[in-house]
Amino acid sequence: APCRSGSQFNVPPSALFVARPVGICSMMKLPVQASTEGLDAAFVGVPLDTGTSNRPGASIGDVNVNLYNLPDSCRLIRDSYQKIVASGCVPLTMGGDHTITYPILQAVAEKHGPVGLVHVDAHTDTGDRALGEKIYHGTPFRRCVEEGLLDCSRVVQIGIRGSSYDPDPYKYCRDQGFRVVPAEECWRKSLVPLMGEVRKQMGAKPVYVSFDIDGLDPAYAPGTGTPEIAGLTPAQALEIIRGCKGLNIVGCDLVEVAPMYDVSGNTALLGANLLFEMLCVLPGVKTM
Repeated sequence: APCRSGSQFNVPPSALFVARPVGICSMMKLPVQASTEGLDAAFVGVPLDTGTSNRPGASIGDVNVNLYNLPDSCRLIRDSYQKIVASGCVPLTMGGDHTITYPILQAVAEKHGPVGLVHVDAHTDTGDRALGEKIYHGTPFRRCVEEGLLDCSRVVQIGIRGSSYDPDPYKYCRDQGFRVVPAEECWRKSLVPLMGEVRKQMGAKPVYVSFDIDGLDPAYAPGTGTPEIAGLTPAQALEIIRGCKGLNIVGCDLVEVAPMYDVSGNTALLGANLLFEMLCVLPGVKTM
């Protein structure tokens, strides 16, 4: 459909002129491109969930839970993102399970150096291994620490709660210098003050935003592989993302959405809206 706003940029077609159920199924019905050359930002789909340890489905498909081919998959993701970030494009990634953040950050840190991290999740994802494997969705940030991809003094993890396999599940994170904000510290309050502190902590250096949909309470987002009760609300999710405005964001992801576990479609709707919010807080974006 022609752009009716006169903008030189890619603009989603208005639902007043194009029926929403028709056309290519892309994020916001934006044009699909094979390359990020010439783009300031792009939504990138990474349909991989072979790193999941619970219910598969984050690839928007039915796959077996297997870990044997993850190193090859990670190399493919890293190589692809090296090209994306080299082009000057900021990637907004639609996962996929949280394993994908590890190779993405390999590519991002290759260009920008160690980055700060705003990580929203029910889990710290700093385990060492599971079922004998060191690469899966519960280990990406430990692998990132080991490879020097993160500026550990500028890492904050928000909404952490739920299942643990150790008497002190946050010890590794705190030993690295991460700020861990458990879910119970977020209950029944606005997170605007917290995000003010986070912005000061992150400063002007590069920051990556990684948002696992299970950071939200399953009452709002049941369509995920490892739901944990007593999580964040959608309003708090917006406060976190909007609180990142002004930061030097060099990439974002929204992971672990598994639509088949939510017949209402609300989880996918929520995930898409959070990705849109991430787009809106990128450096240089003007909002009304």
